[in-house]
Amino acid sequence: MSARQKIGLAFRSAVDPYQFGISFIVAGFSEAQDNGTGFGWGPEGYFKRSGAAYLDAFDGAMIGNGFLPALLHQDPRYFRMGHGTFHRRFFYAVATSFICKHDNTGKWEPNYSNVGGNIIAGAISNLYYPSQTAGAGQTINNGLIVTFEGTFGGVLQEFWPDISRKLFHKDPTHGLDAQARAADAAQKQKKQQEQNQK
Repeated sequence: MSARQKIGLAFRSAVDPYQFGISFIVAGFSEAQDNGTGFGWGPEGYFKRSGAAYLDAFDGAMIGNGFLPALLHQDPRYFRMGHGTFHRRFFYAVATSFICKHDNTGKWEPNYSNVGGNIIAGAISNLYYPSQTAGAGQTINNGLIVTFEGTFGGVLQEFWPDISRKLFHKDPTHGLDAQARAADAAQKQKKQQEQNQK
């Protein structure tokens, strides 16, 4: 991917309706936990929290999935596994918040872009969060929240086709997951036959 494509992809994900929905959920948790009292309470405080949560996610997406990957030559895309056990796929999806592929080698490496981008987004949040909550704790807290949002998004990307097939009887992969599962089953059967022949 070119630097321009990475930044474009980051912007599309940053303005996706998913991000707005997650921001409303994060704001609800924040208000329920009595965090960020400087925002006030009630509808006004809730929408201020939602706006701040969205800005956190927007900054994290643009910096961690756009600008830093362009600078560090890392691939910000999520590569679905699409087959295998639930546990393997789940932990793979979680791990992709912390590992990614390098542009030139295609090998997995630490995801400096995503982790660094989320911390930078957390630091930027000190500019628009109430002053009494600003500081290193706010930076780390908001960086971790943005990281969790991205991790949840990875898990959702991994399992959405399964959910879609189960609930809506639609296959977003157009049979690719079925082909991968069939290849896995054939490989497993071949190994079993080889073991039986020994």
